[in-house]
Amino acid sequence: MVQRRMPRWSEVREVVRPRPLVGNATERRLAAAVTVEDLRELARRRVPRAVFDYTDGAAGAEISLRRSREAFERVEFCPSVLRDVSSVDPSTTVLGAPAALPLAFAPTGFTRLMHTEGETAVARVAERAGIPYALSTMGTTSLEEVAAAAPGSRRWFQLYLWRDREASAALVDRARAAGYEALVLTVDTPVAGPRLRDVRNGFTIPPSLTLRTMANAAVHPRWWVDLLTTEPLEFASLRSWGGTVAELVDRVFEPAATLADVRALRETWAGPLVVKGVQGADDARAVVDAGADAVIVSNHGGRQLDRAPTPLEQLPAVVQAVGDRAEVYIDGAIMDGADVVAAVALGARAALVGRAYLYGLMAGGQRGVQRVADMFARDVVNTLQLLGVTSIAELTPDRVRLRS
Repeated sequence: MVQRRMPRWSEVREVVRPRPLVGNATERRLAAAVTVEDLRELARRRVPRAVFDYTDGAAGAEISLRRSREAFERVEFCPSVLRDVSSVDPSTTVLGAPAALPLAFAPTGFTRLMHTEGETAVARVAERAGIPYALSTMGTTSLEEVAAAAPGSRRWFQLYLWRDREASAALVDRARAAGYEALVLTVDTPVAGPRLRDVRNGFTIPPSLTLRTMANAAVHPRWWVDLLTTEPLEFASLRSWGGTVAELVDRVFEPAATLADVRALRETWAGPLVVKGVQGADDARAVVDAGADAVIVSNHGGRQLDRAPTPLEQLPAVVQAVGDRAEVYIDGAIMDGADVVAAVALGARAALVGRAYLYGLMAGGQRGVQRVADMFARDVVNTLQLLGVTSIAELTPDRVRLRS
């Protein structure tokens, strides 16, 4: 029979450890989030449905997006034990320059819709984290303003080829003048993909006040007040636009782009040239032959062609095809540092994340993006330690496999 007694205060004191009270509501929300998925749920509650769905969704039935996530779920690590992992180095080089992690922030469109701090917040966090950030052609902050906000950052500029070639050339000139390190040419968007969530939500740029959006505004007043009381959206490349994303893509982007455009860009841009949207070994060889210094294995986050090849599954073949001549990166459905480690072990020099930091941005502005960067840094280091390796250089293909 259990004997009961009154506990001594010294014993109670050992187990009573109230958490410090955090006065700022944003910091309280972010402190409670321990994964990017937690931030995703916070984001869902913080912004209008159309804005969240634009970020969260993909093309068609969203099969490509699910397959990309499922591919990372099939990863099985092969750890070594009894190794001294008291100190590990997660740094690497990207395009010949140091990066604190094998990670970059991917280009994302209309970022100030997620939070009015937008691209400048992302650039500042990337600067602090020691990783590159690619500003999108469809960004909502100018090249010059992003450069001024994070002057010490490694800035890349993501370029879509336009029907108006003079306008495209002018963007390249502005990127050069503003000190952007690299161009990222996206080649998987000749026309808009069928993003059905946007169609169902009636999503436009900028958001329009319809009966549906006004009803949604009632439950997200802070977002609408923030949008309407700050400076109007300024696009990195457009003075203004009114309409759907698909209408914009189909009107402005060049569906007749070819490898000749890659070669022409190579002749006019002296810095590193990265081609984003490669989905197989043959195309990787072709763009490297045309002058690319790096390729990003990507299906646009599943947002263009549904049922497109899954990047993680294509990665080893692309690395084998061009890895001795160009750096190979990957993006799409990367949600934590373990995903980054898996991709590097399979041959990627680095991984790019977009949705992950946008969830943080929606959840808490710049502090939310910083929370995402901290999560990735923590996860990369922890995964390296548990794998029994002390540096990124030790991540070889024998450290990982994809379960069937």
